[in-house]
Amino acid sequence: MSWDQIAQIINFTLRNATPVILAALGGLLTEHAGIMNIGMEGMMLSGCFFAVAFSYICASSGAGVIAAILVGIILGLFFALFVVKLKADEFIIGMTLNTFAGGLTAFLLRSVFGKTGSWASTDIIQLPKFDIPLLSSIPYLGKVFENISVFVAVSWILIVIVWIFLYKTPYGFWMRASGEHPEALETAGISPIKMKFIASVACGILCGIAGAHLSLGYVNNFAEGMSASRGFIAFACVVFGMSNPPKVYVAALMFGFLQAISLNLQEYIASDLTAAIPYLVTIIMLIYVTVSAANRKKRREKQSLKEQSGASEAPVSA
Repeated sequence: MSWDQIAQIINFTLRNATPVILAALGGLLTEHAGIMNIGMEGMMLSGCFFAVAFSYICASSGAGVIAAILVGIILGLFFALFVVKLKADEFIIGMTLNTFAGGLTAFLLRSVFGKTGSWASTDIIQLPKFDIPLLSSIPYLGKVFENISVFVAVSWILIVIVWIFLYKTPYGFWMRASGEHPEALETAGISPIKMKFIASVACGILCGIAGAHLSLGYVNNFAEGMSASRGFIAFACVVFGMSNPPKVYVAALMFGFLQAISLNLQEYIASDLTAAIPYLVTIIMLIYVTVSAANRKKRREKQSLKEQSGASEAPVSA
């Protein structure tokens, strides 16, 4: 394998991992706030459609991104209203949101733009791309970082920002406390409901941006079901990375790498089989996390029983 092929695989890895990591950063915020957000798939798909629609209408990729962010805010508020305020089941609301997004985008594609299945146009403006000045001038390495979409670089910055926010600011502490110890947070005069709403809206914004990158980053089209379960993959990355931004990014990179490899394997293996590779590995990741968590729980229970038996057998002094 030549260096050009290796550089291309790494470039594709970064490209494919970006929408997953953007959505996963939003998902880990809601996870810290004590919310399991299965609705990221619908948020991302809605971002895909509205980014393309407004990029076409306004002849501006920036307008498309703003539209994706706004629809993300609306869906984030919708999710928080039912899950946080009305105490509805988060899994049911998340799946309802996903179903609603799939139906709404397909309906609007047909009724507004008169298209079925997919829609592409030269009037849809893509997101700007650039070469990273210092890295692109380095021999060999430059090919990895050439023609990078703006949100690829933004995702790197957001990892640092989210980590600092969660672990180095009082707002991040309050958000984590809203999921772990909401009663203690309320006693301190901070509303856990407010922090959960903020986490849900932030998740909607990041999923909207992820959708905009997916439909405008390297293509200028929309297809029904375009998110292709990336929202669920993002949730799996959150679980696998234990809601820690750098670890979640590594998990997203793994998914992006497997997607890049699967594209290269299509020359030798049927495309249906290669396309399934990233998703099969994601299932294996979740099984590993679930089994590991169960084993840790058993070890803690055994250790607790040993400590309790040891304490009960200890002689009582006169």
